[in-house]
Order: sequence, then C-alpha cells, then structure tokens
Amino acid sequence: MKRIRDYGIIPGKMKTGPLNKISDVKGVTVGHVTVDTDEHKTGVTVILPCEDNPFTNKLTAAVYVHNGFGKSQGLIQIEELGTLETPIALTNTLNIGAVHDALTGIMIKRCEEEGVELTSVNPVIGECNDSELNYIRERVIGVKEVVEAAASATADFQEGAVGAGKGTVCFGLKGGIGSASRTFTIGNDSYTMGVLVQSNFGSTENLVINGRTVGQEIMDQIDPAILDRGSIMIILATDLPVSDRQLKRILKRAGVGLGRTGSYMGHGSGDIMIGFTTANRILEGKELHSICMLKESTLETAFRAAAEATEEAVLNSLAMAETTTGYQGNTRYSLTELWLSKL
Repeated sequence: MKRIRDYGIIPGKMKTGPLNKISDVKGVTVGHVTVDTDEHKTGVTVILPCEDNPFTNKLTAAVYVHNGFGKSQGLIQIEELGTLETPIALTNTLNIGAVHDALTGIMIKRCEEEGVELTSVNPVIGECNDSELNYIRERVIGVKEVVEAAASATADFQEGAVGAGKGTVCFGLKGGIGSASRTFTIGNDSYTMGVLVQSNFGSTENLVINGRTVGQEIMDQIDPAILDRGSIMIILATDLPVSDRQLKRILKRAGVGLGRTGSYMGHGSGDIMIGFTTANRILEGKELHSICMLKESTLETAFRAAAEATEEAVLNSLAMAETTTGYQGNTRYSLTELWLSKL
C-alpha cells in the first residue's frame, strides 16, 4: 500500500522528517501485534517514548481530551503530574484491563533488572472500539501480545490495518494506524514533531482531503454512511523544550488537523490526545529540576506542525489500510480501492 503523498496529495507545507513518522523524534519507536482471523480483527500497538527507562527518567507529558467518550487509562496522573513513566499502548475497548496488566508487568521486570524498586506505576493505554470487524467480547489481546509488540518496536514501523488499527473504521472506510512528522526551526535550533493515530471516527459524507469533499464522491459506492462516532487516539511526540502546560496547548491543535479531514468530533467519538517531549526529562532521585521553556509566542510554529502532522497521519491511516472483511462478514472498503487508485 502507498502513503497519501505517493498519490500527489501533500497535506500542509511544512517539511517532514526522514521517515515522516512519529519515530523521527529521536528515541521513539513503535511495535505492533496483529490478530487476524475470520472473527478477530484486532491487535495492540506500543509506542516506546525513549530508549532508557521512562520510570526512572520520566518524560514531560500532557493530555487533552477533546471529547471524552473513551475508556483510556493513565490520563489523570499525567494531567496531575505532567509526566509519562511507561510506554503508551493502544488496543480495543474491552482489552484495556489486560493491556494495563501487561504494561505493569513490563515495567516491574525492567525496574527489577535495573535494581529499581517499583511499588506504583501509571501505565497509559488508549482504545478504540473495533467491534464492527472484531468479535470484541472474546478479548484476545493479553500479556504475550503486549510483550511481543514492545519487543518488536522499531523506527520504520507498519501503518494501516495493523496492530490496534486492524479492526478500526474511519469515515465509514477501513481505518487503522497512521503517522506523520514535521521538522522546523525556532530561533537557531531545529526540532521535530511526530504524530501517530489510531483512526476509528467520522461519517463518510464528511471526509475531506485537501479541501475536496471526497466522502460525498464515494458515498454511492458503499453502505449508508455512519454517524460521526467511534473514537481516535492521537499520540504526539516532540523534542521541543516545553513545559507540560505548553505541551497541552500544542495538543489542542491536533483537533485542527482532525477538522481538516472532516471530523466534527461527534457525541459518540472519543477524541483523545496524549503528548510527550523527550526534552526536559525528570530524573529519579533529584529534588530540584531545571527545565528550559520556549517563549509562548514561538509556539506558533509548533501549533501548525501539530495540525499538519495530525491531518496527514489520519490520511495515511486510510491510504495504507486494505479492504477488510471481519466479524459476521462485515466489510469495510479501503480509500485506495474506492478513490485513491483512480487518481
């Protein structure tokens, strides 16, 4: 499958990183495990935010919940303390508990190996409901799958109908995992911002690509359009020297990217953004921390990067996902089959 730029569609004007993925932020990697049977189209995606131990060297982090129809875990501690101390895992709605348990086990093992006492930890898990294509009540994601996903994490990871995106539906089409990045300068310094999405939202008629009302063009080729519901998880990574408050300001602009694709963040859609920066690490054992913060007005460029990268990540999730038939014979067609291949 091709990414959206391979069809001549260029969302925004800012430069991308080398891979045009969230992993263009140094140290960030992503791994998937996919379950693909007649009844199960689901999986888990794990985002590793750094190469070292995030529990002992926490990352400055933030959360923004645009619409809270979701079951994510670990958000309130990020909101309270402004730090991330584990990888971030994405899965389906009914597997949240099992993935939470698995991430806890991963962190306990790593800390034991490093001689670090761990008596409390805040695993962060996001979810989308993939029950249209997946027999979700048979919760097939457990410890084995999460451990394998984390162990397989790499910079040049797959997109589309893989991992946590295997059974998702976006704008009535086959959704999935998508990613994009932007590079830019502020003053004399260069920075990177990357976004990864698990797309499972939107109604067909509202899909917009580069200002073109694509959804209305393809409605007659598929089943009646669904309402704007389902959810999207947006993970944003950067190396900007910002505070958790500034990071939350940046996260809010991911909603601009969603709007450009046609989402109006409907009642039944959980639109949740989780962000972290690899700058301003919070080291275990230190009582006084010094951080570097950008001037507020310089965040303008970061706002634009967040909007552009989110828009392109959503479009990549659609472009890279193949037509899928899942639970009870339900089929969701790919954007490539219905529209992109005809360009």
